[in-house]
Amino acid sequence: MSGDRARRIEERLRERLGAVRVEVIDESHLHAGHAGARSGAGHFRATVVSPRFADLSRIEAQRLVYQALDDMMGGEIHALSLHCEAP
Repeated sequence: MSGDRARRIEERLRERLGAVRVEVIDESHLHAGHAGARSGAGHFRATVVSPRFADLSRIEAQRLVYQALDDMMGGEIHALSLHCEAP
């Protein structure tokens, strides 16, 4: 299931942000027993490379990612660590 979730995150970021590179790593196993893990939401680390990040601050780029994943946040995604860059 978590592999499916990571794949959905990747597809969503490619589609909504025109990302040319996306790597999503499920780190949920590192947070066993954590409140978010108990609820079934996952912990993920993502690297996202998108031309949409050009000329944006780190925070602005991360906001775009969170907007793209808005309906997954808090339900399927408990925590998301991001590295965003332009090509």
